[in-house]
Amino acid sequence: VERTTKESSVSVEINLDGTGNISVETGVPFFDHMMSQLGKHSGIDLTIKTKGDIEVDSHHTVEDTSLAFGQALREALGDKAGIRRFGDALVPIDESLTQVAIDLSGRPYLVYRQPEIVELIGTFDTTLGKHIWESIVAEARIAIHIRVLEGRNAHHVFESQFKAVARALRDAIKLDGVAGIP
Repeated sequence: VERTTKESSVSVEINLDGTGNISVETGVPFFDHMMSQLGKHSGIDLTIKTKGDIEVDSHHTVEDTSLAFGQALREALGDKAGIRRFGDALVPIDESLTQVAIDLSGRPYLVYRQPEIVELIGTFDTTLGKHIWESIVAEARIAIHIRVLEGRNAHHVFESQFKAVARALRDAIKLDGVAGIP
């Protein structure tokens, strides 16, 4: 998927049948780390290259990359025939614990619960967290419930979210031999 706006230029390639080969370059180091975790732990091959107006801030780069990833996911899923459709995961990262459930339904919906955390991880604006998932959900046309049950370290809170989404997605995209879509 190619996405070009006044603020950014994004290229996303995904292979749902991959082995977790990852190359993510957005110019936003913490976001690169999180998207890399999403690819690695879902088993999806993921290549992302984004050039954005990060000299202003990272908002457009993160948003446009998330939208392009969501669109790429939707296109890669095709008609979804024979997949499990649903997936869930419970992932701890030290003191953080995140529960995620996914439905590859074709209907975008996000439920997002996270405790208050610091506003910056390095230079990454943590207030973009919910917006990342909103953008992915909108373009992928999937439902995701993300609940951070415990957590105070912002890095751990985010990492447990991305890994939990990855593990739930890994289960939801698996083929299960059922004809059609469950």
